[in-house]
Amino acid sequence: MEPGEVRLDPVIHAQARLRVMTTLAALPNEDRIAFGRLRELLDMTPGNLITHLRRLEEAGYTDSVRTGSGRGTTYVALTEEGRAAFDTYTRQLRALLDPVTDGEGP
Repeated sequence: MEPGEVRLDPVIHAQARLRVMTTLAALPNEDRIAFGRLRELLDMTPGNLITHLRRLEEAGYTDSVRTGSGRGTTYVALTEEGRAAFDTYTRQLRALLDPVTDGEGP
């Protein structure tokens, strides 16, 4: 990577994971959303959402808590690390877009 070059976080940059992160980042700090509600908002299949949440959790960006036994409810939230990573991602994306939106693009 060259000096000044911006490299967007590949964990977040995948379209489905970016949608998950954006939705979770809209929640207040320390707030959680039920898995089913998140799935509805994103219009994703359970298996697809689970796959992307697993990748985000492996990166330390999300955390999930299961309540109840059997068919309990799973709640998902951004971790502090996830919120910081998303903030960094959005700053870097804006830095890439600013020259284009300011009319200084190629």
